[in-house]
Amino acid sequence: MVFQLGSTLLDACVLAVLTKGDAYGYTLTQQVKTVLDISESTLYPVLRRLQKDFALETYDEPYQGRNRRYYRITDRGRELYSYYLEEWNKYKDSVDSLLGGDTNE
Repeated sequence: MVFQLGSTLLDACVLAVLTKGDAYGYTLTQQVKTVLDISESTLYPVLRRLQKDFALETYDEPYQGRNRRYYRITDRGRELYSYYLEEWNKYKDSVDSLLGGDTNE
């Protein structure tokens, strides 16, 4: 994609994935990668920031002799996601109308 990604959009995408269920870093990256070109090294600072903002919490689960760190969205994260979704829809509608993608006119 040629458009720049901002940190808020990355936060919103991570929260969107986690509204569907808990995930560990690799699967989270793979799900976000279906729509955005990101790497795990890009994702982990996003996860740390969201955790610091109380939007996510973590827990560990054993897997093949090791622990996997899972991420879970919190109530604060759900509120933040709802806000981001509302703002995204406003932004998308504005850009669509400017670029000629608004089919309501």
